[in-house]
Amino acid sequence: MFETLEVAPADPILGLTAAYNQDTNPDRINLGVGVYKDGDGNTPVFNSVQRAEARILDRQNTKDYLPISGAPEYAAAVQALLFGPEHEVVTGKRAATFHAPGGTGGLRVAGDFVHKLFPQARICLSEPTWANHPNIYKHAGVAVETYPYFRKETNDLDFAAMRDALNSVPEGDIVLLHGCCHNPTGIDPTPEQWAQIAEVAGARGWIPLVDFAYHGLGDGLEQDRRGLLAFCRTGAELMVSSSFSKNFGLYNERVGALTLVASSPEAAGALMSQVMICIRANYSNPPAHGAAIVTEVLNDSGLRQQWEGEVTEMRNRINSMRALFVDTLERKGVRRDFSFIARQRGMFSFSGLTGQQVDALREENAIYMVGSGRINVAGITEANIDYLCESIAAVLRPS
Repeated sequence: MFETLEVAPADPILGLTAAYNQDTNPDRINLGVGVYKDGDGNTPVFNSVQRAEARILDRQNTKDYLPISGAPEYAAAVQALLFGPEHEVVTGKRAATFHAPGGTGGLRVAGDFVHKLFPQARICLSEPTWANHPNIYKHAGVAVETYPYFRKETNDLDFAAMRDALNSVPEGDIVLLHGCCHNPTGIDPTPEQWAQIAEVAGARGWIPLVDFAYHGLGDGLEQDRRGLLAFCRTGAELMVSSSFSKNFGLYNERVGALTLVASSPEAAGALMSQVMICIRANYSNPPAHGAAIVTEVLNDSGLRQQWEGEVTEMRNRINSMRALFVDTLERKGVRRDFSFIARQRGMFSFSGLTGQQVDALREENAIYMVGSGRINVAGITEANIDYLCESIAAVLRPS
């Protein structure tokens, strides 16, 4: 049976890292995969994480299974971080939170839940969106539609077209929204635009699914949840998939959560029972270590303060690289206006480079980025900025 299989194409993002690792050019740069790099080009372990981990290992006395939904104290910490400990969603016990293997796991559990209980529902994704979003819902059996998001001509949000499209989404469908630091564009709605989107959701009756993978890397932990909180009106229903890969640096621990908000505590209890059936048929119950780290940090005032400082340091470095990138391109003689990159937020940016230019940068300069021109700004450092911008200037020069 296996002899009939053909070799599948490489993942469009993770495949770039495999090619990068095989490249022998000493000046190679990886701007593809979404992994944070510090000023030295390394993916660091947070000091707060190391301290929390040492405490956990010191007192650990079992490797027993977690419950299907995960540890209750982790769920409580996640809800407090998402909504605030005194938010009505939390105090009204309207949220059901499930520990998932990464943000991707949370998104997939949401897809399995929708497919099982609401098989006619479709999910609407922004155009463009993270390359793995369509794959997740295709394999979960959920029909995928898109709504406009990016205006290429001006490198900004096409909000009018987005709002008009969301106004036509039927009741009961799901709309996936990036909570902050939109991947791949780096462009987010303003607080006023978020409020309008929430009004549309309430009027039309579709369910928001907020992909919250970069909390804290946009404008701050409080500021970055403004979009999410816009949907959290009394009695409103929504879903949130959160990840701690980026803002805790816990990439290989696969720590995430799916939170479903119901209209009442009773409905939240029913949600809990239904989602646990989906999880039991998937990964049965979640891994413990990464979630224990997140819980330890968020529940200890000293570790929490240190972690918030480390997130701020990450955010500031990313934003400073955006500004330096724009300034260095101009200094290298590039006349195209790239100032929009400095206005974007998060790890990613649509650079405006064409597929042909991306190919040339990879083949001639060993600079790896996604074919759409999306770059991981966190992969830029003061050491590689000159070579990167010189290379881009060369491919933009008329032949």
